[in-house]
Amino acid sequence: MKQTIAVIDYGMGNVRSVTKALEHVAPEAQVLLTSDTQQIEQADKVVFPGQGAMRDCMAELTARGLRAAVSQAAATRPFLGICIGEQMLFEHSEEFDTPGLGILPGTVTRFPQDKMMDARGNRLKVPHMGWNEVWQNRPHPLWHGIDNGARFYFVHSYHVTTTGTELITGESDYPYRFTCAVGRANLFATQFHPEKSHTAGLRLLSNFVAWNGQA
Repeated sequence: MKQTIAVIDYGMGNVRSVTKALEHVAPEAQVLLTSDTQQIEQADKVVFPGQGAMRDCMAELTARGLRAAVSQAAATRPFLGICIGEQMLFEHSEEFDTPGLGILPGTVTRFPQDKMMDARGNRLKVPHMGWNEVWQNRPHPLWHGIDNGARFYFVHSYHVTTTGTELITGESDYPYRFTCAVGRANLFATQFHPEKSHTAGLRLLSNFVAWNGQA
């Protein structure tokens, strides 16, 4: 019987690129781009991607009746959040003072303008856009075969700040160290886009496909 992977479609961001990347690394799986709560509830694994403003993403998620399905999946099955899909798992975002799903402890904060200088005093742009090294805080099945310091692709103006330091599985620098990957039990989430990160990103997605949900 084919493994089913539900990619949650709530109308925000280029979720088809995530679907295509999963189809590439898991040709034997059934990858469903879906907003159907029954399909999400019955899937073996769930991917929660997204791009855009968190306020708009939360509004669309609520309007489409998907909040409960996301929370249930995040508690019960191998679950991967990507970009805004990571941020929405937390309690609150500074972006338009937006409440999140509250699945994980912490807030989503903007890169502060007064700290956006590199070591030479050059101003860094926000949003943070491009390739950056990711430093693995601790071993995890989704890091298997990926070098510590491998480069992943980022596009974001906000990042998570968690009160649960044991959740942090990866960090990056821009220009200070910030959390870019979190994990707990069956849940893993990244600020970067694995579907746009070539070899390292495809390896992470392949690891997710093989993952049994145990850290």
